[in-house]
Amino acid sequence: MSTTQEKRNSILKDLKNLLIWISIALIIRWQVIEPRWIPSGSMLPTLQIQDKILVEKVTPKITSKSNLSTLKNKIVVFNVPEQLINAGYEADTALIKRVIGVPGDKVEVREGNLYLNDIAQKNYVFDKNINYSIGPFIVPEESLWVMGDNRNNSMDSHIWGFLPYEKVIGKAIFRYWPFNKIGPIRFPPLNNLD
Repeated sequence: MSTTQEKRNSILKDLKNLLIWISIALIIRWQVIEPRWIPSGSMLPTLQIQDKILVEKVTPKITSKSNLSTLKNKIVVFNVPEQLINAGYEADTALIKRVIGVPGDKVEVREGNLYLNDIAQKNYVFDKNINYSIGPFIVPEESLWVMGDNRNNSMDSHIWGFLPYEKVIGKAIFRYWPFNKIGPIRFPPLNNLD
């Protein structure tokens, strides 16, 4: 075999390997992990505007609709519900919110506090002094009640209602930008709330 033929075979082999790795990367990107960025302040103080995060997309595919309780308090990314599409949002727009209620939960906001199953949620800095009232509601089957951590400045379930579980894209798991905040996504530090 000539040197030219060997080079050509080597280049073809390298190109084949490159295409395989690109295919694997694209499959992972589309089916397993997806990078996203935070466009608004609706998740303050947990996530800042322009934070870059990774969204794990396997959980929604394997979580049984009868076991949505595993998503409670998790931050999810989802396609906008029909109510927002009807209000002018693009169907491929994604939002990010925290899961507050799962099927069967009673959700209510009154007197500046969020109540879940009649228990005031004052453990976190964002569950106190909400400036609206809503509910009580019982979260229906195959649905979630989602809210931004910045409760007073978030277009969430208190405005457009229950989120159909089928709209969930994935679960926010890791912040990779800015570098000084790199790591798993966690609740902000607790304040000394009553």
